[in-house]
Amino acid sequence: MEKNLYLLRHARSDEKQSDQQDIERELNATGLQNATRMGMNFSRKPVQFDIIISSSANRALTTASLIAEQIKYDTKRIHQNPEIYEASVRTLLQVVNQLKEEWDSVLIVGHNPSITYLSEYITKSEIGNMTTCGVVHIKFAKLKWEEVSEGIGQMVSYEHPDFLNF
Repeated sequence: MEKNLYLLRHARSDEKQSDQQDIERELNATGLQNATRMGMNFSRKPVQFDIIISSSANRALTTASLIAEQIKYDTKRIHQNPEIYEASVRTLLQVVNQLKEEWDSVLIVGHNPSITYLSEYITKSEIGNMTTCGVVHIKFAKLKWEEVSEGIGQMVSYEHPDFLNF
């Protein structure tokens, strides 16, 4: 069975305030709009996520929730994984390698630079710097999640809000 992995960088957030923890940062107006638009983009495609996994940071959870609302995915089913926040590429790869085999389509909402680096590592494609609310779609043919490693995925697309025509 084909596996589809979507790696998404959270939408644009406010700068950290002096009395605020980084993990508490919220999306700004552009981020709220772009996350909603990316959700609308997903709703126009034959994509149905078996699970959405998000960093525990507010900005990532809000991004995941806004996307989920647009695709009619129950926001209570969004799985928070604190390991994704400030994760290394190795840690993010472990998250992917530990996905349940019954999940064929997974969205992971995380942070740069690791979300970009993981995308490039798995696909051997050059992305550069994934923009906020950018998403890479990676496809794996006849592969188990635990087998995902360097250069083994095919990059299907890289989309971000500036590409969307609505």
